[in-house]
Amino acid sequence: MSTDFIWLSKLLVDFGLVVLILMVQLIVYPSFKFYDRESLLYWHKLYKTRLAVIVIPLMFAQVILSVIIVWNLSTYAIINGILVVGVWVSTFIQFVPIHNRITNESYKELDLELLVKRNWVRVAIWVAIFSVSLLQYNTI
Repeated sequence: MSTDFIWLSKLLVDFGLVVLILMVQLIVYPSFKFYDRESLLYWHKLYKTRLAVIVIPLMFAQVILSVIIVWNLSTYAIINGILVVGVWVSTFIQFVPIHNRITNESYKELDLELLVKRNWVRVAIWVAIFSVSLLQYNTI
């Protein structure tokens, strides 16, 4: 598999994740505040399952492609690897617990606010990952 193809694949996956995280940040998470508790619990279960079908393959593709390109030991590859690890850590430390509280019906209104506020960090990281991939792809 050529380096060009790997970076192009990575660029496309990264772009997909940027579009996805922006939709979640600007539309989905803010909409949670408009649901009454019972409706949010019902919708959240559907939302998590449906979104997982899109997010999980993209995030795993991003990790796999990042592992492949990190062997190049280029500056772009190393920065990319650090950013991908950062987004995974952020997701599992900050967001999985909040989503679990919603699923377990133990969330508070503050949790809904935190989803929106803290998610800007993931937006920034995924935009940075996409930018690094775009810069790398333009230098090939």
